[in-house]
This record gives sequence, C-alpha cells and structure tokens, in this order.
Amino acid sequence: MSAAQDSHSDRNAMQEKLYALIANEEDARVCTDIPDAACREVPGNFMRILASLVLTKLGDLVTSPKTVLAWVMGTLGASPVLSGLLVPVRESGSLLPQLVIGAWVRGHARRKQFWVLGSVLQGVAMLAMAAAVAWMDTSVAPLAIILLLVAFSLSRGLCSVAMKDVQGKCVPKSRRGRLTGLASTFSGLLTVAVSGLMMLDNVQGSRLFLAALLGLAGIIWVLAAVVFSRVTEYPGESNGGGNALREALASLSLLRTDRPFRRFVLARALLLCSALSAPFVILVAQRLDTGLGSLALFLLASSLASSLSASFWGWMADTSARDVMTRGGLMSSALVLLVAAAVLMDALDGESAWLLPLAYFILGIGHAGVRVGRKTYLVDMAGGNKRTDYVAVSNSVIGALLLLVGVISGLVASLGEAWALLLLGLMGLAGAIVTRALPQV
Repeated sequence: MSAAQDSHSDRNAMQEKLYALIANEEDARVCTDIPDAACREVPGNFMRILASLVLTKLGDLVTSPKTVLAWVMGTLGASPVLSGLLVPVRESGSLLPQLVIGAWVRGHARRKQFWVLGSVLQGVAMLAMAAAVAWMDTSVAPLAIILLLVAFSLSRGLCSVAMKDVQGKCVPKSRRGRLTGLASTFSGLLTVAVSGLMMLDNVQGSRLFLAALLGLAGIIWVLAAVVFSRVTEYPGESNGGGNALREALASLSLLRTDRPFRRFVLARALLLCSALSAPFVILVAQRLDTGLGSLALFLLASSLASSLSASFWGWMADTSARDVMTRGGLMSSALVLLVAAAVLMDALDGESAWLLPLAYFILGIGHAGVRVGRKTYLVDMAGGNKRTDYVAVSNSVIGALLLLVGVISGLVASLGEAWALLLLGLMGLAGAIVTRALPQV
C-alpha cells in the first residue's frame, strides 16, 4: 500500500472516530431515511459538512451587517441611507431569488457543486470588499460595498438551497440538528478571539484592520468551498427542473395546498422578531453613549450566545424541532419586550448601559434556537424534491416579508426605538404561539 493510500486510510479512520464521538453512533438503524450507500459515507460527509459550516458561519459572524459592516460604513463616512441598506440587502438578497434558484438546482441529480460555486463567489465578493475598504476613496467605497453585498447575498442564496438538499441526502434525520448546532458553537468560539482583537482601541477604527478582517473572511469562504467539494454525494431526484420561472410560480401553490407548510411559513415570518430587533437594541445602546468598545462587546455577546447555546438547541431539535422554535421564540420576544418596557419607563441610563450587551446575549440565545429549530424542522418535514421546494418557497416568501417588516419597523422606530421593539416583541410572541400548534415531525 502506498504512502498516499495509508494517509487516506488514516484520515478516514480519524473521521469515523470523531463522528462516533460527536454523534454517539450506537443504533445501526439510524440511517432510516437515506440509502445504504449514502449511509456508509455518513462519517466522512458529516465531518466535511461540519467543517464547511464552521468556516462559513465564522465568516458570517465576523462580517455581520448589524455590527462589523455597519462599523465599516461608519469608518468610511457613509450616508445613513447606505448604512441602513446593509441588513435588508444581506438577508433579502439571499432569500428572494431562491424560487428561481431552487428550480434550477432541482434539475441536477448532484447538487454539491452549487454550494461550492456559491461559496467561492462569496469569497471573491468579500475579497473585493476588502480591497474597496483598503484602497478606494471614501466617496465611492460605501456604494461599492453595497453593490458587492448584493453579489454576496445572491451567492449566499445559492448555498442555502443546495445545503439543505445535500444535508438531507448525506446526513441521517436524527443527526442533522446536532450538525447545525455544533457548527454554530465552534464558529462562535472562534469569533470570540476576533472580538478580543477588536476591543483594542488602537485597531478599533483602523481601515486597514477592517479590510484585513474582510479579506480573512473571503479566504475562509474559498477554503470552505475546497472542503465541501470533497463531500461524497450520490445522485438523487432530478425531475421537475424545467423552466425556472414557471417552476417557481408552480411551487408557490404549496402555500395554498399544503396546510402544515403554510403554517410553518407563518410561524417563521412572525419569529423574524429575533433577527429584526437586534439593530434596535444596539441603537438604544448607542443613544446611551456606551463608547467605542460597544461594537466589540455586542459582537462578543453574539458570538458567546451562539457558541454556548447552539449545540444544546441542536441536540434538542433532534427530539423536537418544533419545541426548539417555540422556546427560542418565547425567549427572544420576552427579552425584546423587557428592553422596550425599560426604555419606555426611562429605566436605562449610562450607568446601566452594560445591561444591553447582556440583553443582546440573551437575545442571541433565543435567535439561535429559532434558527436551529426552523432549519431542522424544514429539512425533516419533507424529502426529495419537495424538500428543495419547501426551502425555496419559504425563503423567498420570508425574504419579501423581511423587507416589508423591516420598512414598517423602521417607520415605527422614527417614534422611538422602544416602539419598534414593542411591535417586534408582540410579533415574536404570536410566532411562538403559532409554532406551538405545528405538528411534530
């Protein structure tokens, strides 16, 4: 046997040991929803997908539009209008096109190449963004960042559709929740180190440091594509991949004919509270003048929330993804309503501003529960091409609603951040109630 073969065998043995340790693999019947051939590849695929997710989630955390990108735009002196476009463009840009993208992906028996392509394009967009921050004039760099963020978000949407399907084909149902949870935990821990660097005053406002951070994220996405390209994916269903727009419009009928799916989309829309309320919590903190270190403190709070809670949410989701969504929604909405009440009663001042990063931390835990729960629920509730349709339709609808609710909450915030938080908190509470009524999968 050659040295290369020995090395390959050693890697496979190590992957199987790590998978057995992580997944607690004792039940030979765990592969009840994937073919036997795919089941044999589960240990290696699990570890490769986990590594890819850790890398991309780390990139997402250190380029968050609610924290880092907003700080970049402020450093460049961007107008509030452009800064306000960051979150809607990042989220809706990746969600809205997924009806068409889903129909295109569905026409291929193997779909990992779409994730690889999307990850490479995200890396290129982020590297170009880093170059814009480092070398472009401040009069044009902010607009370049917005345009590159559009390209980044469209590529991110391609990865989202492909990942759900590849994960459903390569990882057993009872192991998907912990895969998502572990990825969030590991990436969150890595982001803690980055947050520590950002707390140093001498690099806090440096364009060079921020450009280097974005450049590192670009390299991370390219590396993730290399790792994911090694996933062993067997051919699946490929029927229905005709005209993308026609297939997209046909897929929308699921909202009319599939009652459980329609209720899931409604619940997910109401649970947008956990994502949309975060910027308003930060605005409250900025109004209290918590200092330049607030960016790092909130990024650290977000990272810790993800790293400390996501794996627990993931293991719980393997038992009941619906209950995880419900608990995460209740936690988020309760925290948001509490902050709104504190602001309305004028109970916060400069001395109590440290409570807001703590509140952001709790909000992050609830948001992690909502994300892990709804991702696991969606993958588990359907198989084959129906899974791809569910992902594409729900993400596209949520993308449109995200823009709508974002505009409404922004208008309400003109009366004060507390009123926007109150609206979103009540919306999240309604979402938890609707989620509780969903069927178990």
